[in-house]
Amino acid sequence: MIRTAPHAGTPGPGPGRRASGSFRGPFTRWPRGADAVLATVLFLLTALLEEGPGDSLVVRPVTSVLQPALLLITLAGAALYLRRRRPVAVLCVALVAWLPTLGSSYSVLGGVVIVALYSVGRHDDDNRWGPLGVGAAVVALTIDGVLLSTPWEDIGFGYVFMFGAWYLGRRLRLRAGRAARLRQEQAAEARRIVAEERTHIARELHDVVAHRVSMMTVQAGAARMVAAEDPQGALEAMAAVEEAGRQALDELRHLLGVLRPNAERDGLGPQPGLADLPRLVAEVREAGLDVSVTGGIRDPLPARVDLSAYRIVQEALTNVLKHSGPRTRTEVRLRAEGDGITIEVLDDGRGTAVRSVSAAHEGLPGHGIVGMRERALLLGGSLDAQQCPGGGFRLTAHLPTKGEPT
Repeated sequence: MIRTAPHAGTPGPGPGRRASGSFRGPFTRWPRGADAVLATVLFLLTALLEEGPGDSLVVRPVTSVLQPALLLITLAGAALYLRRRRPVAVLCVALVAWLPTLGSSYSVLGGVVIVALYSVGRHDDDNRWGPLGVGAAVVALTIDGVLLSTPWEDIGFGYVFMFGAWYLGRRLRLRAGRAARLRQEQAAEARRIVAEERTHIARELHDVVAHRVSMMTVQAGAARMVAAEDPQGALEAMAAVEEAGRQALDELRHLLGVLRPNAERDGLGPQPGLADLPRLVAEVREAGLDVSVTGGIRDPLPARVDLSAYRIVQEALTNVLKHSGPRTRTEVRLRAEGDGITIEVLDDGRGTAVRSVSAAHEGLPGHGIVGMRERALLLGGSLDAQQCPGGGFRLTAHLPTKGEPT
């Protein structure tokens, strides 16, 4: 009968609990070795122990076990070694081996069936086999109890124990699945944050390099054109190139210094904002751009808005210098509107660059406009860039100054 099941089946749930907790027991560290030991122990318990007087357990000699019964016990015990990889097959083997012994003194495979039910709940992906296995085990237990005239209280206890073994395994599997999904979500969130930070860094580096290098290119070209006729002017242009290069290196050092976790940051300056716009305008004027600024923002801005506004103006002027060239009339308009600010950069597109404005903006957009639009969207604003009907280009950005960014 199954009265020996609680003793024989006890090792099953215990390792499951240890494996699912923070402590890594032998069933987690060495699963195959632990399963081999479990199969051996259950085989010895079912083969050598029998029920004695007063619900006690006594050891019986192996020679007293019938050869067919010993073969069935050996088969069921050996199958437990595969309980992780083939849990449903192991349960079927245990049930088939138990059926011929029902109603006899060799009906001792209830513990093996309990461990197999736990293994189905813990290691099988298909939820259908668990309830079916519990139902088959309940039928076998009922037949065994009726043939041996076992009290229904004991049979009912066996029902609960068998269902509980499968349910415990299923709950541990669900909990492990939730933990795995949580780890995956945390890893995905970490990757998203890293990608976002890389995008921000790439945008900052692009702003610095594109602006400074564009100025250096224009100044170097101007120096080459006037070198023969105006050596002093050429020297001044090359000096401007040198100064722009130094400023680019300073900003690059600042950004790269932020990336160093153990860097000394005492010497790092603050990020630029609209207060630095006069310096930016003076630089692009030195490069030959005819730029003017109208309007202004009197109220202090959040740091992220201030930096993004500066970078948008910087990138817009860089694009004008790059695509239309020097002598292009450009106007920067700043104004506060309710809970936000509006930035407009307009040019007439009539500079001395070889490429025309229309040709510069054909095809896919470059990183400049994409980066400016991303800055605006990250703040919950918008950015529109389009050609003007009479020639030139207009860029309009709306940046909110209150609320959380989207």
